[in-house]
Amino acid sequence: MALFTGKGDNGTTKTFGCDQRVSKSSTIAEALGTLDEINSFLGICKEKSRSGFSIPPDNIPVHELVHQTQQNLFIVQAELAGADKHINREKVIETETTINEIEKLLPPITTFFISGGTELAAHFDFARTLARRAERRVVAVQEEGFRPIADDTRAYLNRLSSLLYALARLTNHMSGITEEPPQYK
Repeated sequence: MALFTGKGDNGTTKTFGCDQRVSKSSTIAEALGTLDEINSFLGICKEKSRSGFSIPPDNIPVHELVHQTQQNLFIVQAELAGADKHINREKVIETETTINEIEKLLPPITTFFISGGTELAAHFDFARTLARRAERRVVAVQEEGFRPIADDTRAYLNRLSSLLYALARLTNHMSGITEEPPQYK
């Protein structure tokens, strides 16, 4: 299979099960591209976390959690492209449980924090912003009526940014780095 077809040279593309070509600047193309962007960046986070820590109580290595998240994002992309795939409620609950377990290890949030600390924490925090953008783009697809998006898929995307924020905080915490709030001066 060739890496290119040349059919998109005029600025259009196709999605699964759709005979019409759509503009590459359309809401659906933007949402799919943004999901691809977060998934690709999570590959960096996964590799940077390979020698890292695990998340209690099941001691899931962070890189395995990130890999599973990437797998889930492929399901979201497939649904968005028109395949009969959906994030199920169990994946949303698993993500919520993981976030809650991470939060038990951290001091409570009382303010915003400046991104940084360790390189991995900064990567997770950047991934969080990409996840938020992907969520906004997917919501826009639904609002335009291009394609319905399952409730659990939207919930998963919303939890994803919280998971990535929790991982950023945990990474700094496990490294002994104190979170720094903005000074607003």
